[in-house]
Amino acid sequence: MAKRTSSISLRSPRHSAGRESPSASSTFASAILGPESEDWVKHWSSVNARDLIDSRIVAVEADTSVEGACDAKNIPCLAVKALPGTTTCPFAGLFDFSDVNAFLTLAATRHTIPPHELKANGSADQIMSAARSGHVPVHLVSNLSEKNFLETAPHDASVVSLLAVFARGAHRVLVRSPPPSNDFLGMVSDRGLLSWFFAYAERTPTFHSYLDNSLYALGLPSLHIHSSVVATTSTAQVLDAMRLMSEQGVSSIAVIDEEHGSLLSAVSVTDIGKMVVPSESNQILSAPLHRFIAQIKAPDGSIDGVDKYPIYLVFPTNKLLFAIQKLLATNAHRLFVTDNDYLPPAAYPVSSTGSLCGIVSIVDILSLFAIIANVPDVDPTKRMRQRRASSSSSQSSRSGLISHDFTRSRSNSRASLRLSASPRIVATSGDTRNSISNLDTFQWSELVSPRRVE
Repeated sequence: MAKRTSSISLRSPRHSAGRESPSASSTFASAILGPESEDWVKHWSSVNARDLIDSRIVAVEADTSVEGACDAKNIPCLAVKALPGTTTCPFAGLFDFSDVNAFLTLAATRHTIPPHELKANGSADQIMSAARSGHVPVHLVSNLSEKNFLETAPHDASVVSLLAVFARGAHRVLVRSPPPSNDFLGMVSDRGLLSWFFAYAERTPTFHSYLDNSLYALGLPSLHIHSSVVATTSTAQVLDAMRLMSEQGVSSIAVIDEEHGSLLSAVSVTDIGKMVVPSESNQILSAPLHRFIAQIKAPDGSIDGVDKYPIYLVFPTNKLLFAIQKLLATNAHRLFVTDNDYLPPAAYPVSSTGSLCGIVSIVDILSLFAIIANVPDVDPTKRMRQRRASSSSSQSSRSGLISHDFTRSRSNSRASLRLSASPRIVATSGDTRNSISNLDTFQWSELVSPRRVE
């Protein structure tokens, strides 16, 4: 029987369920704009992408193994070179921790996927075929997460042009060299662009004043209390968190207290890449999240007793400028939003973070600026929704995997819990030596064997 884990959707009964539309967000943002916004956009249109490059492009050969690609330390994203004769672009795609998480999730849950479904998924089928030979090339895993698309821009693309790309949910843009060269100058990240906007605010008083508006007043779609937050409980397993991030198309999930609904911590694909990949035992996949989080915190705490892995959160009444400063200072990609008026139970620790009600991410903020610049069709969640729809359709076609919805009322929390089926974890034995090659050994070894019947 499939093991069930809790996937939590947090909504407030004060609003109808659902996500604020981009057009509604545009209405909120425009309501507090003055004529000076035209001057902002005029300046944004005069700044070129080549002047915003914040990181170099690190490339790997298409046939490099996934393990080899993961050995590139402290590089958040790699460009995967194209196979000869396949494209005029020197790169076939990008590879980052989201793809690593999707790859490991596929490996660990392959026995739950019906053969016909695998055949219908070209990428998964190719990966499994490659695994049988003992070598999975990174070009097969590039953008397996479906949230790491290759986006390029000319060297003279404006800030407004970049906003149009990031407003579709992209996190990086590769900047081309001036023609006739086919090379690339470097990469602009969403964080790098946000940093530029922060610097622009420092020298532009009117824009600085705009950023002094509260998050709630600006109407960010992901901020609204009725929007869903991808979360799970601290007793869920590491593999449950990996699967949830892969299926929901997000790079991190909130970890909450099951009893009170309070935000305890968060787990990201970066944590998976840095902790699961080099793990010496596959038992880490079945570890509860509270233990996994403690393992992440352990190195810093053992040095000076200081917790360097805090939960980054804001209130709806905080200023947008404060949120930007916090995102840049903490190197986080998103901040969790909690209710101002939430008071935890007296018996609960004072360190509890309150009632989780939304998120605000770098891409959300850049999308707000895109609305100011009159960029059409601003929708940073489009790809995420497509990923979730694809995952939901895939799950519904699997026999034995049944979703259950129920609402659990409690006096001190507004959250509702939505339980979804978890993939069956195939029991394995023996420790692994190091990295993905050995994860391949215990996860892929039975691919050529008949499907196990239980």
